[in-house]
Amino acid sequence: MSTNISAHDYNNISITILDSAVAEAKGAVCLDGSPPAYYHAKGFGDGANNWFLYLEGGGWCISDEDCAVRLTDRSGSSKYKPKSVYFGQNKSQNQTENPDFYNWNRVYVGYCDCSSYMGDVELKTNVTRRGARVFNAIMDDLLAKGMSNAENAILSGGSAGGLGAMLHCDGFSELLPNAKRVKCISDSGFFIHAKHLPGADKRAEYYANVSAYHGIRVDSLPSSCTSRMDETLCLLPENIIRDIKTPLFIVETAFDQYQLALNYFSNESTWWNCTNNIEVCTPSQLQTIKDYGVALRQTLQEISDTTSVGIFVHPCFRHGHFYEKSGWEGSFILGDKTIAQAVGDWFFDRASFQVIDYDNELPRFRNCSKFIASSYI
Repeated sequence: MSTNISAHDYNNISITILDSAVAEAKGAVCLDGSPPAYYHAKGFGDGANNWFLYLEGGGWCISDEDCAVRLTDRSGSSKYKPKSVYFGQNKSQNQTENPDFYNWNRVYVGYCDCSSYMGDVELKTNVTRRGARVFNAIMDDLLAKGMSNAENAILSGGSAGGLGAMLHCDGFSELLPNAKRVKCISDSGFFIHAKHLPGADKRAEYYANVSAYHGIRVDSLPSSCTSRMDETLCLLPENIIRDIKTPLFIVETAFDQYQLALNYFSNESTWWNCTNNIEVCTPSQLQTIKDYGVALRQTLQEISDTTSVGIFVHPCFRHGHFYEKSGWEGSFILGDKTIAQAVGDWFFDRASFQVIDYDNELPRFRNCSKFIASSYI
């Protein structure tokens, strides 16, 4: 049984607490054992049978101690999720703001497992790691509420949720065998290994720890990847992108604020200042930024011959796009298109889109839409 709390207006969407998912038959719970949750705005008109799902992000945790701090906030518990959320941008019901998807069923899936919706540990302790069950339980509920009749569907996500959207992409497509189109979108979820840059071993070790701690099953990863390399490296998008059969659109910046500023490439504590004002960056930081931009672009260029993949890589410092106007219909323009226009054309097969900005050796701060950093990655 789901618990609903009434919304105040058409874009302020009430939470659905999926109490039925807690039963042992499913055992789908957040880190703290609370039920999973999502927000659903029903489609209408010719969008009534179309579905746009967005997987919230929130980083990862890799130990009981690391996860314990998540038990009392929204990244590890549905108890702290807002009772309603405002649906804007790619989830907006405003046709001007969201012309291609405004009347679809729009679903915002709450993140509370810290494993990119991939964990599956049977043992239930004070930290319960069952992200894959959370994903499956929510999909089951949405299928029962009409998604099984979907004509068009998109699975998207941001950051850790963007990685989850990639990892679940083909499985999501298999849930909708009768749909006309099923595609996936990753927003700032392309975390790179960058084997030739400093810290590569540390990055590989981190994802190995995510996999081990959360019990990510080998059979939940593409066999074509796990058969040719260590399975833990199959959490890295560059190693699975060619194994994803469902069409996928990648939205990234060449200079990801999270990957740079939160010590993904460096242990320096001054990175937040640098990523907010390039004039205070040290020569070493500037070189790291340049090297990262080259590595990200090269990694995506290598898969650009895959025609079903859409790519939008701009030069502005940020992390995450779909939660605000400046990352959707008010975004930086590439190929004469905003992100909203590029995604819409790609999804409806009006035009392919693969544009990677190569003009900027360092990130742009001017002539970029304003960006307010998200609290949840």
